[in-house]
Amino acid sequence: MPHTDGLQILWFGVIALLWIYYFFLEGFDFGVGMLLPFIGRDEIERRMVIRSIGPVWDGNEVWLIFAGGATFAAFPLWYATLFSAFYIPLFLILVGLILRGVSFEFRHQKDDERWRHRCDWMTFVGSLLPAVLWGVAFADIVQGIPINAQHQFTGSLLDLLNPYGLLGGLTFGLLFLLHGATYLSMKLTDAVGERAHTVASRLAWPAAFVVLGFLTYTFINAVTSNNTGVVPGPIPIGAVALIGVSAPLLRGRFHGWAFLCTGGAITLMVATIFLNLYPRVLASSTNAANSLTIVNASASHYSLTVITIVAAIFLPIVILYQAWAYWVFRQRVTREEFELPKIFQKRTPQSKPDGA
Repeated sequence: MPHTDGLQILWFGVIALLWIYYFFLEGFDFGVGMLLPFIGRDEIERRMVIRSIGPVWDGNEVWLIFAGGATFAAFPLWYATLFSAFYIPLFLILVGLILRGVSFEFRHQKDDERWRHRCDWMTFVGSLLPAVLWGVAFADIVQGIPINAQHQFTGSLLDLLNPYGLLGGLTFGLLFLLHGATYLSMKLTDAVGERAHTVASRLAWPAAFVVLGFLTYTFINAVTSNNTGVVPGPIPIGAVALIGVSAPLLRGRFHGWAFLCTGGAITLMVATIFLNLYPRVLASSTNAANSLTIVNASASHYSLTVITIVAAIFLPIVILYQAWAYWVFRQRVTREEFELPKIFQKRTPQSKPDGA
């Protein structure tokens, strides 16, 4: 068996952390986007919802670029096989992200209620597609897809839409929806904040049961498959427990703590997936020997050394900058910010977007 380089283990962990960071931050963005057409009853409330993530949503997407770039640099064969196997889902995810970005940027450029309504539904679709499809993709990555001895994908789209993959999509979508509703409960005031609180409170227990079902399925898959990683029991149990804890916290209106719990559940659930996957990076359902691992999918030791140095320099800078941005825009969004005197309301369509 080829020798395992310590840098290969390090970069497997770094990529896992990048995806965790991405899903923690982008997860509530997706949830807010899915709630936008329903939770805002008038134009001001919908603008409040958009403003809540306006200053940060595009920064959150940076972590997807980091995760993809790190995968390409550290495990190029993993990157190549992923894009070959998940071409259609990844294309649809990209379409969703484009739709959401376009709707945010152009919603306020035209003083037309029907235009804004269409943009709100573009935001909904652009949030729902990635949220669900990421769940399908990661469930398939850990369960396995048809890969031959040359590490080429030999299946079709139907192979990706299996029961476990679909359950993964439902789990990610529902958990992100809860995460977004909890974020809005923490971030918004007035009636729309109360509405978000109600939605989050009602979603907590259904989300806990769905996550429990997904992680139970993951455990069964680990037991019945060969060459799977060992997942410490407290990690998946903790994911379900944190969602359960968020329910009484929401009832007590401890929205900040509830938000940390839903984010913690996302963190532990994604950690469970990666721990179950290790030392593989992409499982083969055809033959376990065809699976991609941190060894056979890895870049050279020299390449890993170079990207380690680069990451050690630039990643802390990006994290500090993003933390500063969240601190600057930490205030809750109120209705009074949008109820301007009539003399200014005529300028609204030409003014900067809420998130600018």
